[in-house]
Formats: sequence, C-alpha cells, structure tokens
Amino acid sequence: MKGENQLAIFSTLFFFTLVLAALTAAIRDDHIRSKLVIGGSVIIMALDIILCIWAYSKEAGEAVLSFMPPSHTTEMWSFIMAMGEVFLFFLISHLSIRHGKLHCIILAAVGTFPVLWMEFTGRGAESRAAFKFDDLTLLMMLTVGLVGGLICIYAVGYLKDYHLHHKDVKNRSSFFQSLLFLFLAAMFGLVMSDSLTWMFFFWEVTSTISFLLIGYTRSGEAVNNAFRALWMNLLGGCGFMAAILYANMALKINSISDLVDLNGTEAAYVIPVVLLAFAALTKSAQMPFSRWLLGAMVAPTPSSALLHSATMVKAGVYLLIRLSPLMDGNLAGVMITSIGGFTFFAASLLAISQSDGKKVLAYSTISNLGLITACAGVGEPVATWAAIMLLLFHAVSKSLMFLTVGAVENATGSRDIEDMHGMIVKMPRMAYLMTVGICGMFLAPFGMLVAKWAALKAYIDSNNVALVIFLVFGSATTMFYWGKWLGKLFAMLHQSETLRDVVHKNEWNVMYALTGLVIALCVLFPMIGTVFVQPMLAASYGIRVGDIISENDIRVMLMMLFMIGLMPGLARVLIKYNKEKVTMSYMAGVNAGDDRHFIDSMGGVRPSYLSNWYMEDLFGEKRILSPSLYLSAVAMTVFMVIAVGGAL
Repeated sequence: MKGENQLAIFSTLFFFTLVLAALTAAIRDDHIRSKLVIGGSVIIMALDIILCIWAYSKEAGEAVLSFMPPSHTTEMWSFIMAMGEVFLFFLISHLSIRHGKLHCIILAAVGTFPVLWMEFTGRGAESRAAFKFDDLTLLMMLTVGLVGGLICIYAVGYLKDYHLHHKDVKNRSSFFQSLLFLFLAAMFGLVMSDSLTWMFFFWEVTSTISFLLIGYTRSGEAVNNAFRALWMNLLGGCGFMAAILYANMALKINSISDLVDLNGTEAAYVIPVVLLAFAALTKSAQMPFSRWLLGAMVAPTPSSALLHSATMVKAGVYLLIRLSPLMDGNLAGVMITSIGGFTFFAASLLAISQSDGKKVLAYSTISNLGLITACAGVGEPVATWAAIMLLLFHAVSKSLMFLTVGAVENATGSRDIEDMHGMIVKMPRMAYLMTVGICGMFLAPFGMLVAKWAALKAYIDSNNVALVIFLVFGSATTMFYWGKWLGKLFAMLHQSETLRDVVHKNEWNVMYALTGLVIALCVLFPMIGTVFVQPMLAASYGIRVGDIISENDIRVMLMMLFMIGLMPGLARVLIKYNKEKVTMSYMAGVNAGDDRHFIDSMGGVRPSYLSNWYMEDLFGEKRILSPSLYLSAVAMTVFMVIAVGGAL
C-alpha cells in the first residue's frame, strides 16, 4: 500500500509537470501563461513537499522502497520510452542535418539503436525494480522540485526584460518555459529510476533539452555551443549504452541496485561501473568535457541556473553517488578521484582569470562538481556524506548566484564583476543577496566549507595524497576569486548613487526564497545529515555511520551565521551615515575633482579605473585550459583501457 501511494503521488507530480509543459507551449498570451507558470510551479513545489512528508510520516513505514509496476504497465511504458528514444533520434538528426553537424547523428544512432535492439529481441535482463525511493531520492526530488520550481517562476519576469534588451532575439518565451518544465519532469523520472534502461531514457532527454535551451537565441555562437554540448553528452550516452548492454547480456542485471549488490562478488562489475562513470563525467562537465558547460552561458540566465543547480550536471554526480560503494579500491574509483580532483583544482585556477560573472560561476560550477565527483570516487561513507552535502548546498547557493547576476545584468546592462563595484550603495538589497550566495559557496558555517572539511578527512583516511593536495590548493584559489567578488560589492566609489529598482517582484521573491533556503540549509544541515544522509549510507555500505559534526561545531557555526547575516546590513549603515569628508585620490598630481578622471600632461581629461588583478598571463584560458583538457583526456583514456582490460 505504501509503495502504491508513493508511486501515485510521484506519478501525479511527474504527469502534472508534463501537462504544464504542454500548456505552456500552447498558450501564446503572455499574461495567462505567466499566471500558469507561477501557479503551476507553486503546485509542483507543494506536491514535492507532500511526497517527501508522506515518505517520512510515521504511518508510512520504512523509508526505502523499491517498486515494480505490473508487467503490462511496465511493458507499455517501456514501449513508450522506446518510441521516445526514436523520436529524439529523428529530432537530433533533423537539426544536425540543417546545421551540418553530421557527427551528432552518428553518436545518436550508436547510443539509441543497440539498446532498442536488446529490448525488442528479448535479450535484456529483468529489472528487480523500475523505481527506487530512498533518502537520496528524497533529497534529489526536493532539490529538483524546489530549486527548479523557483527558477521557473523567476523566468517569468526575467524573460520580459531579456527580450526588451535583446530585440535581435526572437521572442520564444513559451517554448523556453515549456522546456524548463520538461527538464524538471525528466529529472524527476531520472532520480526515481532504478532500471538502467529507464534511467537512460531520461538521461538522453536531459541532454536533448539542454541542447535546445543553449541554442535558444539561434545565433551562430549559440548554435555551435549547443551542438558542442550535444555531441559531448551523446558521447557519454554511448558509454551509458555500452554499460547497459554489458550489464544485461553479460551480468544478467538491469538496475543500479543489482549492480551495487555485485560489489566484491566478481571483477566484471568494474566494466559497467567505468562506463557509467564515463557517462557521468560528461554529464557533469568534468575535464576534458567542461567546455560544453562554459558554452552554455550564451543561453538566458534561467536555463544556466537550472543546468548548473537542479538538473543536468547534478544528474551526473547523482549517478556517481549511487555507484560510490563500488569504487573503493579499484581503478574505477582511481579514475573518478583523479579526474574530479584535477578538475576541481584546474577550474578554480581558471576562475581567477575571469571577470564575467556568469563565466566565474561556470568555472566555479565545474570546480565544485569536480570536488563532488572526487568524493564519490573515494568509495567511503564519510566521503559520500560530503558529496551529498556538497551537492545540496551547491544547488541552492549557485542557483541564487546565477539569478542575482541575471537580475543585475538586466538592471545595469552588464554582468562584469568590475561593474558591480559599490553594489552595496547602488543596489543594496541585491548586494545582500549576493553576499549570502557567495558566503554560502566558501565560508563557514555554510555547508560547502563544512563538507570540504569532511572530504579532507576522508581523503586523509584513504591515504590519497594527491586528493589532499588538490583540495587544499583548490580551496585556496576558490577563496581568492570569491573574495575578489565580495570585495567589489562592498567597495564604495565616490559619488556612487542608488540605481532605480527595475527587478520584477516575482524575481525578488524567488531570490529571497533561495536566500532563505541557503540559510535554512545551514541551520538544518546537522539534522539533514543525521536523519536523511546517514541512513542512506548505512543502507548502501551496510555499516553504521556515526555523526560527522559535533554539537560544539554546530554552536560555533550558528554564531558565524549570525555574523554573516549582520555584516551586509552593518556595512550599509556605516556607508549611509558616514559623515567624514571624502578626500580625492592622488592621480599623477591633478585630480579632475570627481575621483574618476584626471588631467594628463597634455591637459586632456582621462578616466581612471580601479580593477582587480585577474592574472590572465598566469591562469588565463590561453595559458592552462588546453593543457588541462589534454592531460585529463589522456588520463581518462588510460584509466578506462586499463580498468576494462583488467576486468575482462
């Protein structure tokens, strides 16, 4: 009864999201569609919360549930998914032919038709369960539903301003908003799926939707970046396909749970693990596949926020966390920790050299996903605990940062960090929200730093010196680029004035809600770790996992949280009521009087500009990006060849 009730709530949530996507695409009236998007998103979040409350109600019973629908229902949905895969193939083929990207057709065919052949010829193994609902599923459902729903609401006001400032871009808001809901539905299906073939279908759907979102503007750059994202993720899909074929035909299994149960029983389980890990690395934009996520920045901000926080890239690390018990002491784990650790460090170096706010966030996302990946690859409970907590905090904090940058860009016409100088005066509310988002990414007591501490402990316990080095130096560079950004927000420039607030009310409400979620996670994360994460780890690893954070640590972190909340308000008060005389800066002896211009030796007036140092000559893309991609590609290839060859 419990399984049927949970499945009914999930089915309602999944199909309601699909219906919303269809209605949003069909309604052309902006006012009606906006009301539908906002109301529908609120209902999605409410259904998500109801599902989770039911899962942990006293009457519900055990928290872990595996469920297989009746055989006729399973066959029907398997057929529908097969037809869906065929549709995706023809859609990709059509667009690839139109734009001359024929290699995408080949990759789509390789990833699609072998699985269909296996299914329709009866060579596939029976799945123990099509769905699995446990603590990790619950946390992912909450992340997708709450963060994703808020981003959909934010998109309503954002798109109006976006097309006001980008008149060269055809207004296809209904199409864009429909894709956002489709993305959420695909992620709901993915995190609930235990069957490899069912998960693969939703996996490919997310790849296709991200391709369509990135190419929204239809500019030459957007189209090229969209196809780069597509072929890289289709390549990962080919790895997923190979894992399904081997697991079904050689190991006679077709679910993640069955694969985890093989741990230690035979060496051959390493082969599907390596192949699935390869697919996850492409989806999570780990080096050498990170360029697709950087190219995604051409899309409107809501799609970037969704890709980076609640969907797409989180699908990859979610799969790695599911597989983490299988990575202890084998080459699959070594490959994942090496690639993840190196990506964390290299991407954080690259972020130092960027002044474009969205590009800093993109490299930061790649870097933090690398840390989550490395934690999953360790294959130890404490490291997996850190990976899950990092995933949650990153999803909320990074979505908040993307949305604030998008709002600033619409309000000022720029998303350059240098143009955010004195934001505490120009847009004080926005500066406060950005401060919370930035602090959430790298300062105590927010969970990112606490989870990094747990990751460091796990790396030391596993005697992985390379990971310790990557974590220490990567954390230092992380503090550097976040510190630069934070300093810009609070720097007061002479004659700075408050800007007119042009941010829509629904955008403010969403950013306030995400800020509240960041703070709530900080307060509640000890409970989240104890109530949700530790039972999941106990079920996955078969051992009891003790408390990671002590009560004394919690008290100190609550004090620090209070101080972080107080800091922006105190800075604003000190700046607003500062009656001291402002002295002009010395500029070669002659200041023009406004602290922004000086008179040169020829009597001409020249502007002065104070800027951060971005060290492009040391850490710029031209200097280290290509070598990093090359080294990671070689390392991944070597690891995969040795791991698969050794298991055969």
